[in-house]
Amino acid sequence: MKKIYLSLFMVLSVLLPATAQQKPNVIYIYADDLGYGDLSCYGATKLHTPNLDRLAQHGLRFTNAHSTSATCTPSRYALMTGQYPWRRTGTGILPGDAALIVPQDKITLPKLFKQAGYATAIVGKWHLGLGEKVEKDWNGEVKPGPIEVGFDYSFIFPATADRVPTVFLENHRVVALDPADPIEVDYQKKVGHDPTGKEHPELLKMKSSPGQGHDNTIVNGIGRIGFMSGGHQARWVDEEVSSTFMEKAAQFIDEHQKQPFFLYYTLTEPHVPRMPATQFKGKSELGYRGDAILQLDWTIGQLMKQLKSSGLDQNTLIIFTSDNGPVLDDGYQDGAVTMLKGHTPAGPLRGGKYSALEGGTRMPFIVSWPGHTQGKVSDALVCQMDLLASFAGLLKQGIPAGEAGDSENLLAAFLGKDKTGRKVLVEQGQRDATAVIQGEWKYIQPHPGASYMGDVGIESGNSTEPQLYNLKSDIGEKRNLAKQFPDKVKEMDDLLRRVKGK
Repeated sequence: MKKIYLSLFMVLSVLLPATAQQKPNVIYIYADDLGYGDLSCYGATKLHTPNLDRLAQHGLRFTNAHSTSATCTPSRYALMTGQYPWRRTGTGILPGDAALIVPQDKITLPKLFKQAGYATAIVGKWHLGLGEKVEKDWNGEVKPGPIEVGFDYSFIFPATADRVPTVFLENHRVVALDPADPIEVDYQKKVGHDPTGKEHPELLKMKSSPGQGHDNTIVNGIGRIGFMSGGHQARWVDEEVSSTFMEKAAQFIDEHQKQPFFLYYTLTEPHVPRMPATQFKGKSELGYRGDAILQLDWTIGQLMKQLKSSGLDQNTLIIFTSDNGPVLDDGYQDGAVTMLKGHTPAGPLRGGKYSALEGGTRMPFIVSWPGHTQGKVSDALVCQMDLLASFAGLLKQGIPAGEAGDSENLLAAFLGKDKTGRKVLVEQGQRDATAVIQGEWKYIQPHPGASYMGDVGIESGNSTEPQLYNLKSDIGEKRNLAKQFPDKVKEMDDLLRRVKGK
């Protein structure tokens, strides 16, 4: 009898951990301003990204996956809430001192994982506001923020690397803050006595592009947007940001090997200012933007090595994508334009960051989950906003009525079982939601504004005429078919108005 019990115990000891790990760990990796054509697995020939290529080889690579918007804050808001950002005012690109815009009383992506028993963390860029108002004390507890909308642990910088304050926050507090050197931030007027890029360009190690506003307080030899005083000990060095985030992400994974976890790992590359670690400078021969992408790829490789050495790789679902399309000159003279050498950041697409054209929202998107995705390519129409409802389906969690109403359960598409995905997707350019996709057709409403944004060198998609494209035969949106198919234009225009009026 003792032998029977011993045998039963040994069987259970093997099976129980496996049963406990039926819920996959989930890591969502968000690049910043990475284009559809920036990875070699998406056709880049001037850049080689072996680690992301390997992720795609063992996963599912999407060719028709989108962010909701062509800029960062709105895309991140949609990911968190499952709601089109243009349904709520105040979801445009936020300054570094903005108040929190994610609702605390509604479902969010991290809350969904928490209610499913996951440990949750964000490491990296946030850019969804902090505190209850613009005026805030950076020297005490800064909240509400990521913790209040569903994360157990938070290690972030507040907005973007080109905006003050240039500090890390761990949970509610600025890291390494000296109480004798308090932080003050203002986006309207200069504070303190720190030099600015406009007043002292001779102090800059990277020159700002004229007229783009990156010439305020100098931090680490780089002019920023906005003014900051104090916090000198707490200010990060650009060359160390990526490795710091990587270390914090690795630490979270290491500490949660026995509990399912959701890690929102939101990288800064290749957003400006592009100032990669010394080991990557000059490596791409495409300027600092190319170097930053190689740094990003290396970081992914380190993450994959950690998962494998920890024995977590077989039960970890990784999603890699970007918040919006690419931009070259976005405020700094860093070689991105002058050293492009034939590289095409948006691949075959027109437009880029800020644009209603496909280059603004069609993203590289890779899903890797061993045993579920393996070396496949999908043309299904999917959106980052759909992850909330899709994970609710995977984890059998309910979504409160009236919340996350724009998120669709596309789990079958994300796992390669459904080749269609969404029926309809609305796309938002720099400000307005002017474009809609249905099947192979894309329609862009007539919209005022320059058709070409000269400061960043990108087509906006604006036109006084309606635009209709067949994306199946014309992914580059080169042939406007609006005059040939007036009935389809009316149908698509009515559809866009219905969705926006919902």
